[in-house]
Amino acid sequence: AWLIEQKRTATIEEVTDEILKNLIEEHEYVVVYFSGRCEDGQACDDILEELENIDDELDDSGIIFVTTEDTALAKKYNIKSFPILVFFRNKEPLIYKGDLEDEDEVLSWLTDDDTLEIPGKIEEVNTRMLDKILSENDNVVVFFYSEGDKKSHKIISELENIDDECEEKDIDFVKTSDEGIDKEYDLPSLPALAFYKNKFRKFYTGDLMQEEAILEWVLELHSSTPDVIESVDRKTLQTLINDVEHLAVFFYDDKCESCEEILEELETIDDDTDKHGIQFVKSKDSKLASAIGIFSFPALVYYETGVPIMYDGSLLDENEVLSWMIKQKSDESIEDIDRETLFEYIDTKEFLAVIFYIEDDPDTPRILRHMELIDDEAAQYGIKMAKCSDKLMAKKYGYRNPPGVTYFRKGKYINYDGDIDDDEELLDWLTNPANMELTEQIEKVNRKMFNKIRQTSDYVAVFFYSDDCKQCSRVLAEIEHIDDDADAAGIDFVKIDDKKLAKELGVFALPAVLFFKMSSKEPVIYAGDLYNEQEILNWLLTQKDPSGEAIEELEGDELLRVIRNSESLAIYFYRTDDCYQCKEILEELENIDDDCDRHGITFVKTQDFSIATEFGVSEFPSLVYFEHQIPNVFEGDLSIEEEVLQWLITQRTEDRIELITRVMLESMVEETQYLAVYFYKLNCQICDAILEGLEKIDDECDVFGIHMVKIQDPQLAKRYSIKTFPALVYFRNGNPLLFEGDLQNEDSVLEWLIDDDNRELADEIEEVNTRMLERLLDESLLLAVFFYDEDCPDCEEILEELEMIDGEADLFGIDMVKISEPEAASRYNIVNSPSLVYFRKRVPLLYDGDL
Repeated sequence: AWLIEQKRTATIEEVTDEILKNLIEEHEYVVVYFSGRCEDGQACDDILEELENIDDELDDSGIIFVTTEDTALAKKYNIKSFPILVFFRNKEPLIYKGDLEDEDEVLSWLTDDDTLEIPGKIEEVNTRMLDKILSENDNVVVFFYSEGDKKSHKIISELENIDDECEEKDIDFVKTSDEGIDKEYDLPSLPALAFYKNKFRKFYTGDLMQEEAILEWVLELHSSTPDVIESVDRKTLQTLINDVEHLAVFFYDDKCESCEEILEELETIDDDTDKHGIQFVKSKDSKLASAIGIFSFPALVYYETGVPIMYDGSLLDENEVLSWMIKQKSDESIEDIDRETLFEYIDTKEFLAVIFYIEDDPDTPRILRHMELIDDEAAQYGIKMAKCSDKLMAKKYGYRNPPGVTYFRKGKYINYDGDIDDDEELLDWLTNPANMELTEQIEKVNRKMFNKIRQTSDYVAVFFYSDDCKQCSRVLAEIEHIDDDADAAGIDFVKIDDKKLAKELGVFALPAVLFFKMSSKEPVIYAGDLYNEQEILNWLLTQKDPSGEAIEELEGDELLRVIRNSESLAIYFYRTDDCYQCKEILEELENIDDDCDRHGITFVKTQDFSIATEFGVSEFPSLVYFEHQIPNVFEGDLSIEEEVLQWLITQRTEDRIELITRVMLESMVEETQYLAVYFYKLNCQICDAILEGLEKIDDECDVFGIHMVKIQDPQLAKRYSIKTFPALVYFRNGNPLLFEGDLQNEDSVLEWLIDDDNRELADEIEEVNTRMLERLLDESLLLAVFFYDEDCPDCEEILEELEMIDGEADLFGIDMVKISEPEAASRYNIVNSPSLVYFRKRVPLLYDGDL
């Protein structure tokens, strides 16, 4: 309650003279209310109460606001009457002469450009203020430099000679030296001088000591009209993606031989894109490009309300490119329907997906854009997509606060509960055979749906028919009787009216029943009595398992016991039904059985499909190596026994990142406190290169209790918002966190994995060290820190109590951590342990209640 009260009340921090000196020394803009000796109820106290109403606005402007009763520092500035308000701009004091009780007048004065500017000086700003200046002003010159660089200070002296001339042309001139500014603004080096015109920047490449040449350069850029596609840095590009409704981005790099020629062609349509309301820019930001799946250049991406779509035509044909952009801008393929049409479509459309939305919601354009990206593909599955802004209908189908997607299948509906911004995930959900099937009858599919079922089902039975076939309906009535039995046996049964597909599969007379196995490219055609449903069922079951006999080596409890007790174990999962290579590979692997024994590796085989399923083995044959019960799947060619043997020996003698399946992952996520999962795909050179780098930090991860594994599962990857490969997901007590940095830099990956922020566990207050605490104090405006000793008898009980409010504190934007390092307590003058200290913008406040 105390923490929340501190958060809710916009209290101006009271500081001592010593803290105030540090604030003025370290920050560009500090406002100080010198109250003098002030008791509750006095005028000085009433003024403070009014000024607290503008504290948050000043925070947003990057201005620190504090108050003090100490008068020693005030007297150094010849301030003798109190209360008084003083604004320190780069350590220079300016006294407020207006009405202190009018907080709006005070705020207006403090944020006025004339007040912020020190005559004859280039204004020093922090990152927050710079972002605001760039967003509000069309023409800005920025000098980026390092505070301790002597040369930079000489340059500033020269630049201050042209500050007034720039101001006369309505060009803002500022300087900034915030730590990390070079990375924040993607600068080539420090110092650097940049001119921003309508957020687009250009760097000055001449001599920074020649102010007259710089002024000429600035004025020329100010008056010129660009006739080329503007180049943007990462920060500006991200701003444009978020703010501009229609944006085209040409991604390129210096190594690209064709990029220069393509740029020349594209610049001929730059004015045309402007006329159509499409902003066209270019970028060399490979990191941002890779985030949306671009790994080779050049590439063209069109963003509408922040949603990207990639151009796949010829970039040298500028007219085709322009036509494509205009089509993207004007294409509104999803039909907007009213209540009457909605009811009509529910009755007449077999599959109908409706996005309920609010017209004036700022997020609506982005959400509808995601829907439009999958509209055409959904139509191939026979799904009609529509949008509806009828709030009553939205409420009727479960959405009190749209947006939301409702899926009607033959009139019956289900609601989508996934990420509405992930169009691929939504399309997968709409076309999932389990969601499209809803009756006890054999499900009707089209070619697109059938191909998807073939990719996801181990066994599929298909009834081919046509509407002009007289006997088809009678045969279908018989087959409907065995649908449930086939389903119970793990066989998906569907029907399809497609004569062309039937002929492609070798069927020339309808009706017909075909059986498909995932492991086999060709189907088997039923040649018996189509009116005998029992005979058809027996035939299907025989196709699924021709032998009916299992050749057992180990199975069931005995196999599980060996997995539990063996230090090194190789299991060959295979089947004898219609798997000729299983037998051949088994013969080859028996040649290395003795070699495995010599290396201490137990080698067994099994046809226990339940255990195979338990470990996510769905393709046969498969080889899985277990070390202390941790599985690793073999990826190579099982028919080359020497390769298999070498792999097994490597697993036995070296620490490698294990390959796991989906089922294994689900089990490990539940059981492992810290789990790093590398998602990758086959035939991906960059995936293999990154994997080699990650192998180098695997041992160090083990030291920190982090288990690292790898997996090939594109469908599972989508669950964690992974659209491009490779990717790394970090599970902390089951909670996933996606790595967004450079996977090719294994050191940065390790640093990210062991970072205390990322290791934070639910229901536990995060433990930090002194260095981490310093960083948190810089980054967190509201931070509660519990200082304690390891041998403190009451601390464990107190921590249990505090952990009960940790989640609630998070909801109020308050970070809560604990620290047991004595030097940290000493640094912040913490005398008693345990203690709870609340830092608001680094200003400490000690809790004096009952912990």
